[in-house]
Amino acid sequence: MSREQRGPNEKLGAVLALAGISNAGLARRVNDLGAQRGLTLRYDKTSVARWVSKGMVPQGAAPHLIAAAIGQKLGRPVPLHEIGLADADPAPEVGLAFPRDVGQAVRSATELYRLDLAGRRAGSGGIWQSLAGSFAVTAYATPASRWLITPADSSVAREAGGSDGSGAPIKVGHSDVQKLREAAEDARRWDSKYGGGDWRSSMVPECLRVEAAPLLLGSYSDEVGRALFGASAELTRLAGWMAFDTGQQEAAQRYYIQALRLARAAADVPLGGYVLASMSLQATYRGFGDEGVDLAQAALERNRGLATARTMSFFRLVEARAHARAGDAQAAGAALKAAEGWLERSREGDNDPTWLGFYGYDRFAADAAECYRDLKAPRQVRRFTEQALSKPTEEFVRSHGLRLVVSAVAELESGNLDAACEQGERAVEVAGRISSARTTEYVKDLLHRLEPYGDEPRVVELRERARPLLMAPA
Repeated sequence: MSREQRGPNEKLGAVLALAGISNAGLARRVNDLGAQRGLTLRYDKTSVARWVSKGMVPQGAAPHLIAAAIGQKLGRPVPLHEIGLADADPAPEVGLAFPRDVGQAVRSATELYRLDLAGRRAGSGGIWQSLAGSFAVTAYATPASRWLITPADSSVAREAGGSDGSGAPIKVGHSDVQKLREAAEDARRWDSKYGGGDWRSSMVPECLRVEAAPLLLGSYSDEVGRALFGASAELTRLAGWMAFDTGQQEAAQRYYIQALRLARAAADVPLGGYVLASMSLQATYRGFGDEGVDLAQAALERNRGLATARTMSFFRLVEARAHARAGDAQAAGAALKAAEGWLERSREGDNDPTWLGFYGYDRFAADAAECYRDLKAPRQVRRFTEQALSKPTEEFVRSHGLRLVVSAVAELESGNLDAACEQGERAVEVAGRISSARTTEYVKDLLHRLEPYGDEPRVVELRERARPLLMAPA
């Protein structure tokens, strides 16, 4: 369905010409993006011609998909006003801003929290369905640069407050902040054990909307405010990480940007670095190795002399992952060596942040294995995966499943088909116990690599075992 504007949409026509996309090409891209979110769209070159020459405005998710399709070609976000569709739902703008002013930062974050719940009520996929394919790594450029220039706000005290429902302003105290920190700790455990798509993990956006947002809009001293922004940043980063794990890259990006802004208000530079490391991992996973390096190095640069040895080790490890994806073996090796050196200097009594509790030698080995997988060095992959799998734990179930897949790939590339299938079967069993699109993608990649051996009994059996996992709804 469409509604008519007055006259041609000259803005859309101009941007299509700039991007070098034909009418048929745009229709195909929009249909493909819709299919990725379960939408059946049948636009063709005539549809696009009507949008441009007659000013017809497509309804539903289509305006956002048009912007996303053009943005992918241009390599940057494309706002609706740039293509003459500004009166459509402005959801794509929400969560991408990194305001300089603290008050505006609060509004930006709480607006995103409200949007997520509205999307969940709207039906399967909610608002994130209409943002399909709108991830653009260039959206991280401004947040990273502003954080590097000013990693802490001068003051965050707030006098005018929100309401507790009775009309009285909310006066935020340390006990309120502690509840958010406890929620973040619980969420970290749920995510590691059950995956980002588990119903327990889905409670995090609800917590942000119902608990964090009213507090951020309340009244607090500078001291309490710093703590409040820190706890909210942790929860927001977790919401982003869970969205990333379930394949909602566009949602994850917006959460990460807001988490970084909240960390700046908290004056928590290590936490800001952790958010940047999360951004880096997402960029690397999406194939943007060079940008992943920039984000990881931004985390490192501001944390020199501030973060603990274990924290610096993790940041260097994330940098190594990005270098490896970019194909720079020398830089990846140097970053891995530095990460190991920092880890060796860490001590049990160090004041490590609670959010770093997952990181130790087994995680270092697991990520080192993935670096060498990207660098096509199976012997090194096998060496590090053996270390990573030496201590299986029920606490980090998803990580264990990912490591099994990486191990299977290494065995396959070393010519050990039976061992690859054995590890693959173990990985499928673990993946079936959690809700993680990322883990499923790893399994799909393994099966793709096994296609040349498709008639082998062990491969046939593995494929059959994986079938329920691959057919499960995302």
